[in-house]
Amino acid sequence: MDVVRESAGAGRVVFFEESARDGAQAKTLMSAPFRVRLAREQGAVFGADGPRHVVFAAGFPSVCAQEFEATRQVALEAQESVSPAAICRGTQADVRLALSAVRGALHARVMVIVAASEATAHALVHTDARQALEQGLTVVKEAVHRADGVAVDVCLVDAPRADPALLAEYAGAMTAQGAGTVVLADTVGDLLPDRTRALFERVAAGAGPDTVLVSHLHNDLGLALANTLAALASGVRVAACSWLGMAERSGMVATEQLLFLLGHDPAKAEQVLGRGAEPWWTAPDLTRLPGIARMVSEQTGVPLTVTTPVVGTGVATISTGTPFTHPQTFQPYDPQRHLGLAPTVVLTHLASRRVLRAVAERLGHRLDPAQTRTALDWVKDRAYRDGRAVIADADFAAYLDGLTATAQPL
Repeated sequence: MDVVRESAGAGRVVFFEESARDGAQAKTLMSAPFRVRLAREQGAVFGADGPRHVVFAAGFPSVCAQEFEATRQVALEAQESVSPAAICRGTQADVRLALSAVRGALHARVMVIVAASEATAHALVHTDARQALEQGLTVVKEAVHRADGVAVDVCLVDAPRADPALLAEYAGAMTAQGAGTVVLADTVGDLLPDRTRALFERVAAGAGPDTVLVSHLHNDLGLALANTLAALASGVRVAACSWLGMAERSGMVATEQLLFLLGHDPAKAEQVLGRGAEPWWTAPDLTRLPGIARMVSEQTGVPLTVTTPVVGTGVATISTGTPFTHPQTFQPYDPQRHLGLAPTVVLTHLASRRVLRAVAERLGHRLDPAQTRTALDWVKDRAYRDGRAVIADADFAAYLDGLTATAQPL
């Protein structure tokens, strides 16, 4: 059974995880053991239903022998956590190699890349778009014939610049030949949300109800998340994504952002997916997201910044007075409830007396009003002298040791 088609048909959301494969275009390289670890961790977000909610693009086997082995290792060792996938070009040799990389694994898949626009057809296979798609259809037929239980997906490259009627024609034809899903890839990342929704609606209508479309949308204009939501609003239920948004150029929609947005508030999910939507076989455990993001950041060197949504270093931190006293008024969700992140008070040049006293107490010092005023002056002076907003706990603790020592009776 193709669990991805089953999930999409039931209205469940499936994440086509690309950080190990397309994330390499961000100049990152995940080792085989780390890919296995990431696949298992991501699948665990959905418990036993990981394979029905996560397709894990394990690698591109034709790159080299090491990439083949990494893909094979994921397929064999993470098959109970996710649906493992190998990616390949639209050639018979690539397809055979990809199939051999995942064959024998539960819920295994291959994704065949096919040029769809005139520009990419001429660049990749030196033909026009219709010929490229016809060649792709032939490869898909052969892949399905050889699949032996492996699901065959197709990625139509540069879909927004292709003829929508041609896309629909071949998406339907490839599905009729046994393709599991058809990916529409915004290869150059220049879509706007309204056009995204119109593209997916038009192709879906022309391809027919049996075709399961997948969104693959890049972030060159900072619109990957908005465009993916537009695709989901059109009826798409399988969305490509990548941890920390890793992919070529400016990346693609970030897994943690898309998953959190759809998972933390059923009302928001309904706004995107439609009234009565039931996106999960098993509701995601969002408290796993920060840990996975840190793990990916440490492995790849892609930083988590103070402004990274959902998993950044600024989440659950407070540094100013009114948000300190009324935190729920100044944030869209409760980080402790949804992400398991306890609130942390950070000392900066914006600190109020109340914030400063809270940090001091955390460091083991209770300050009287005069000490509070003196310490606040020191904090602001130190921040501006150093040119850094945040005062490190160790520096403030050392200062407080001296400040409170001078106040001790002889």
